[in-house]
Amino acid sequence: MTAKTIIITGAGSGIGRATARRFLDEGWTVGLIGRREEPLLETAGSAPGALTLPCDVTSPDQVAQAFRTFTEQAGRLDVLFNNAGTNVPAATIDEITPEQWRQVMEVNISGTFLTARAAFATMRAQDPQGGRIINNGSVSARTPRPGSAPYTLSKHAVTGLTKTLALDGRPFGIGCGQIDIGNALTDLSKRMKTGVIQADGSKRPEAMMDVSAVADTVLHMASLPPEANIPFVTVMATNMPLFGRG
Repeated sequence: MTAKTIIITGAGSGIGRATARRFLDEGWTVGLIGRREEPLLETAGSAPGALTLPCDVTSPDQVAQAFRTFTEQAGRLDVLFNNAGTNVPAATIDEITPEQWRQVMEVNISGTFLTARAAFATMRAQDPQGGRIINNGSVSARTPRPGSAPYTLSKHAVTGLTKTLALDGRPFGIGCGQIDIGNALTDLSKRMKTGVIQADGSKRPEAMMDVSAVADTVLHMASLPPEANIPFVTVMATNMPLFGRG
């Protein structure tokens, strides 16, 4: 495969780190976006194609600068993996503070919007025109967990953005798709192996899948020819209690 270019947000840990390393292994030039430089450097390792771009995705100015820096060094932007996200502890809506609500909305909605906006503008202006945006949604965009109002609402918003970008990108050769992930094993999700609240109120451990399955799927989506797109794909642990939990 001919080397290409991608920016990955939330690249300092978890899904973002695993996906970045998968693309670097395949010879892509990878822009690593995250708030802190040290984790980005850990993700990059000694890979020659890694460009670290410390950036708060909720800051319009920082996002714009990160994308300018990347295109100045890489030449163009073929793909954005819009992965950065956050969550708060599970609670009913009356127990969630306005500050917690705003935190999730800022990162999961505003951050996703701002990085997609920067990618869209870059892809529209470059020659040849076009590219691909891949948003990290969630199985919660369709089937919520108990006590997940902010997160679930934010992922519904991501789905709306994915559909709108897929429509608005047509005249400019910009495709958009979404990966909805269920129970990928990372440092943040490993607590699920010991037990999480279920729809019936019980607490039980859940099946998990290796995060490499997510990285492989994103690579497949990104590697499709321009005339093909995967608008939505779900990758989940085979035995996670998704179906029937709603």
